[in-house]
Amino acid sequence: MPTVVLIGNPNTGKSTLFTALSGLHTRIANYPGCTVEKKLGTFDDAGVKTTLVDLPGTYSLSPRSLDEMVSVDVLLGRQADVGKIDAVICIVDAANLERNLYLFTQVREIGVPVVLCLNMWDVAQSRGITVDQTLLSERLGVPVVATSAHKNQGIAELKAAIRQVMGTTADSRRPVFPDLFHSEIAQLSQWMQNRFGSVPPLFLLERMLLDVGGESEKKLALALSPELLPILAEARARLAVQGCRVPAIETRVRYQWIREQLTDVVTRSEAAPRVTTSDKLDRILTHKISGLLVFVGVMFLVFQSIYAWAGPFMEAIETVQGWAASRVEAILPPGTFRSLVIDGMIGGVGSVVVFVPQIALLFLFIAILEDCGYMARAAFLMDRLMTKLGLSGKSFVPLMSSFACAVPGVMAARVIESRQDRLLTILIAPLMSCSARLPVYLLMIAAFVPPIYVAKFIPLQGLVLFLMYSVGALVAIPVAWVLRKFVFQGETPPFVMELPSYKWPSLRIVAYRVYDRVKAFILRAGTLIFCSSVLVWAAAYFPMDHAKERELQNQLAALETHRDGLGADSIHPTLREEIHMVSDQLHVESGRLLEASFLGRAGHWVEPLVKPLGWDWRIGVSVIASFPAREVVLATMGTIFSLGSEVADEGEEARFADALQEATWPDGRPLFTLPVAVSIMVFFALCAQCAATLMIIRRETNSWRWPVVTFVYMTALAYLAALLVYQIGTRL
Repeated sequence: MPTVVLIGNPNTGKSTLFTALSGLHTRIANYPGCTVEKKLGTFDDAGVKTTLVDLPGTYSLSPRSLDEMVSVDVLLGRQADVGKIDAVICIVDAANLERNLYLFTQVREIGVPVVLCLNMWDVAQSRGITVDQTLLSERLGVPVVATSAHKNQGIAELKAAIRQVMGTTADSRRPVFPDLFHSEIAQLSQWMQNRFGSVPPLFLLERMLLDVGGESEKKLALALSPELLPILAEARARLAVQGCRVPAIETRVRYQWIREQLTDVVTRSEAAPRVTTSDKLDRILTHKISGLLVFVGVMFLVFQSIYAWAGPFMEAIETVQGWAASRVEAILPPGTFRSLVIDGMIGGVGSVVVFVPQIALLFLFIAILEDCGYMARAAFLMDRLMTKLGLSGKSFVPLMSSFACAVPGVMAARVIESRQDRLLTILIAPLMSCSARLPVYLLMIAAFVPPIYVAKFIPLQGLVLFLMYSVGALVAIPVAWVLRKFVFQGETPPFVMELPSYKWPSLRIVAYRVYDRVKAFILRAGTLIFCSSVLVWAAAYFPMDHAKERELQNQLAALETHRDGLGADSIHPTLREEIHMVSDQLHVESGRLLEASFLGRAGHWVEPLVKPLGWDWRIGVSVIASFPAREVVLATMGTIFSLGSEVADEGEEARFADALQEATWPDGRPLFTLPVAVSIMVFFALCAQCAATLMIIRRETNSWRWPVVTFVYMTALAYLAALLVYQIGTRL
C-alpha cells in the first residue's frame, strides 16, 4: 500500500482532516522508544487503498528532542515501522499562509512529492481573504487544494491531488541560501565521506549545521563520532564571521522567499472587517479578569461532569457487574472457579469498564473545546501560573481532570506538544486527590475525627477532608520543581500557540475523537488493568483449602433461599439469628483464609516496615491489596476484620467504624488512633496505589520506566509523610 504523511502546524485542523480522510479506519500506538503517538489510518481512492500517517503538529522540522526527531525520520523513510513515504500532505491555515509556509519550505526539501492543503478555507473567505490557487501552484511547483475539513469540503479534490503526485519526482524549487552556506555543506559532506565512507541525506546535513544543539547533530555525533561536533562549531564560526550567522540565516532566507511567492497571490478585501468576531470574543475570553472568570466556569462544568455526571453511568456499570456476579453465583457452586470468575474476571472487567464514563465525558469536553477554539485560550490564560511550576498552560486541564480520576487526566496530557512538559504533567497528575480516595477519607474521618468545631463555626471533619484533598496539590508544587530541576533539566520552552478562529465544533469529529480515546483505553490500558486484578485475586485466594468456606457459603445460600421463600412477614427470629450466625462464621473464615494467603503472608512480611506508621499486618495487607484500585482497601479491611467485603458497599459505615475502633494489637492496645487514621489518609493521598493509573502511564509514554518512577517516588513520598504524621501526632 502507498503511504502518505500528513503534517502541519498546530491548530490548522490537521486532526480534523485526518478524520475526514480516514474516518474510523485508524489505529493508534506509539513510535518505538518515545512518547510520540503514532496515528495510522487508511482511505480508498479510485479502488486504491492508501495508508495515512498523522504526524504531531509542529511549526518547523528543527528537531530539539528525540520525540521531534521522529517526524524527520518518518519523512526521510528512516522509521522502520512506517517505511518509505510516497507523498506528503502539508496542511496550512489558508488565512495565515506566510507563517504556515515556513514548514512547507522545509518539508519539500525532504525530496518527497508534496500536496499543499489550504485548510479552513471558509474562515479565510469570511475574513475577505482570497488566494489565487492556480498562481500559487505554478510558483511552488506543487498541487494546491482548498479544504474546509470540519465541513468535509474539498476532500475529494485532495484525494485526486494525492493521486496526481504519487510516483512523480519532487519539485526542486526551494529558498536559496547564500553560497557560503552551500560551500560549508559541501566541505562537511566531503569530510564525512573521507572519515566515515558515507554521507547522510542532504536534508540531515543542513539540519545539523542549522540547528545548534539540535537532535540532528546529537544523533549523528552519537552514531558516528564525537569529533563531528567541533567540526560543526568551526563551520558555524566561519559563517558567522562572513555575515551568515546560524540559525538566523534560515529564518531570513525562508520568509523572504515565501513573501516573494505570495506576491499578488493573497489579497484581502477592503470591505472585510479588520476586527473579526473572534477578536471581539477574545477581548472577553482572554482578559485577565473576565477571561479568568469564564475559564473557572468552564472548568467547573468539566470537573462537575467528570465527578458527578459520570456517577449514574458508573453506578449502572457496577449494577450490571453485580447482576453478572449474582448470575454466576446462581449457576456455579462455591469453589475456586466461581471465585476466579466473580472476583477475578468480572471484578477485573468491572475495574476497567467503570472508568469509561469519566474518560468519555472528559474527552467529549476536550474535543468540543479544542474544535471550537477555546482550548488554546484556556492554555494561554493558565500559562503564567503553570510556568512558575516549570509547566505550560496546557498542563492545567490534565491536572484538573485528575481530581476526578488520574486515568483520563494522564490521557489528557497528550495535548501537550512539549515532551518534557508532557512527561512532567503525567508524573505529577496522580498526586491530585481523585474520587477513589474519597471513601477512605470519609471512613477514617467519621470513625476517628471528633465532630467538633474549630473557631466555633468550622467543622473539624470538613476541614480535615479539605486538607486531605489539598495535600496532593500542595505536595505537587515542590515535586514539580524538583523534577524540572534534576530530571527534566533545561529551560522551560517558550509558550507558543496559535489562537485559531472560533467555530462551531463538528459533531462527527467530536464523536470520533471520543470513540477513538475510549477504544484506545479499553484495548490497551484495560487489558493490563484486568491482568493485574486477576493476579491480586490469585494472591488473595491461594494456597489455602477453601472447603470450610464453601460449606458455609452453601449453608448461607440455603438459609437465604428459605428466608426469601417465606416472605418478609413470615421470617422467624430463629431463622434470622441463624443467618447472622452463619454469616459471621463465614466472615471469620474468610478473614482467616486471607491472612494465610500469599497476600496475607506478604502483609506479615511488610509489618516491620509499616509498624513505624502505627500499622499492623492487617492494614499493610489492605494497602497491598488496593494496588489494582484504591477502593479495594475498604473491602479488604472488611474481610480482614471479619466483617465481610460487602460492608463498605452496603453503606454500613457505622458498623465498619465500630469494628475498626475495637481492633487491637496483640497486647490489647487500640490499633486505630487519630494519628494512625491520619497517617492512612495521608498515605493514600500521596501513594500510587492504582494499577489503572500506572498502566495508562505505560500506555501514554510507551515505556515501563515512567510508571516505575511514578510508583517508586510516590510510594516513598507517601511513606515518609505518613511516618512524620504518625510520629509527630503520637508525641503531641
